Amino acid sequence: MRLLGKTARKAGIGLVSAMALSTALSTAAQANELTLCWAAWDPANALVELSKEFEAQSGITMKYEFVPWPNFADRILNELNAGGKLCDLLIGDSQWLGGSAENGYYVKLNDFFDKEGIKMEDFAAAAVNAYATWPKGTPNYWALPAMGDANGWFYRKDWFENPEIMAEYKAKTGADLAPPKTWTELKQIAEFFQGRQINGQTVYGAAIFTERASEGITMGATSALYPYGFKYEMTPGKYDMEGAVNSAEAVAGLEMYKAIYDCCTPPGYTDSYMGEGLDAFKSGQVAMMMNWFAFMPGMAKDEKVGSVTGFFVNPAQNIPASTLGGQGISVVANTDNMEGALNYIKWFANPDVQKKWWALGGYAVHNAVLTDPGFKDSQPFAGAFLEAMNQVQDFWQEPAYAQLLQAMQKRLHDYVVAGNGTAKEALDGLIADWTVVFEEEGKL
Repeated sequence: MRLLGKTARKAGIGLVSAMALSTALSTAAQANELTLCWAAWDPANALVELSKEFEAQSGITMKYEFVPWPNFADRILNELNAGGKLCDLLIGDSQWLGGSAENGYYVKLNDFFDKEGIKMEDFAAAAVNAYATWPKGTPNYWALPAMGDANGWFYRKDWFENPEIMAEYKAKTGADLAPPKTWTELKQIAEFFQGRQINGQTVYGAAIFTERASEGITMGATSALYPYGFKYEMTPGKYDMEGAVNSAEAVAGLEMYKAIYDCCTPPGYTDSYMGEGLDAFKSGQVAMMMNWFAFMPGMAKDEKVGSVTGFFVNPAQNIPASTLGGQGISVVANTDNMEGALNYIKWFANPDVQKKWWALGGYAVHNAVLTDPGFKDSQPFAGAFLEAMNQVQDFWQEPAYAQLLQAMQKRLHDYVVAGNGTAKEALDGLIADWTVVFEEEGKL
């Protein structure tokens, strides 16, 4: 997830070198407490359990500030902007890296990584690029990859494997009923289930993201846009958006997303995101649900539907692609316990700790975990996760990302949900919106 904060960019304290700060504090008594800030969700609970080992080894007491996702960005970005001391460690969205680096909110970790032998080559390349680096494409590290995530899909295995339903689908479409490999197949399956009676209940094809206020519809629609060929720039780093954002392929992807919204979602599904999707799936309303891999461990264990739930990677179309979620863990420059915070980063980077993180339900992206011969069989969603992390694409990580995201949220919701204009007009308008932002930033 990468939720939108309303907090404006703010010039802040100067950039900080982790090694300089660590040296300056080396003679001070190490504080016996650290506060880690993150969103309130299942992976955070797993991290609390994991961190008991750090507490035992270090003698440091871990405290936690876990904020519900809808309030996470505003709460924490306001804290950073105000120069507060709530967070010593922060697992923040990748979109925050640009602003937090340029405003001095995060510690630059290069010297610390070199000193401790922590190598970014030991982590999945896509995760390092998305969760740790700023500017993009440079070896400047402001976080350690902490929580891999991507947008994936959940489906009702019991419905897909029901002999009568399978036979009816085959007779109607000529294809076997199975998790879709393309968006075309996904729409066909969703149409087949829409309005069907199963177990005495009317069911619907798919729960997708339509939420307007923060990031939901952008994270959902890009899951269709990316596989069709949507790009943010014709040339990386040049902000030349014409012909990329509004390409014929991008238009087709956005039209597909709207078509699925129009044909195959539950009634009244106009402003829905993670929670609404989970509710729809658990209550037996939908055959398929778009949602983050982060929720798959919990769903697999769900007492009601866990045994009948399957998982699949985001379908391809012209190319394989998945929308990136996930976060890195950063040291907040304003901490009063720099030594302790850096020690936590060192501990968390350990391959054995990363393996325990995966086993507890966290999404480790250390290669010691991902390349383990038994990884794909370790969880029913592990293979799909590995595939997704090898094809992820991400939203702008610009310091002005909040304005960029607000513009996309509005343009997509107006078209997909409200039915205003065409897909081409929505994407043309988005280029106009983003051009204004980048001109104000001095990038154009």
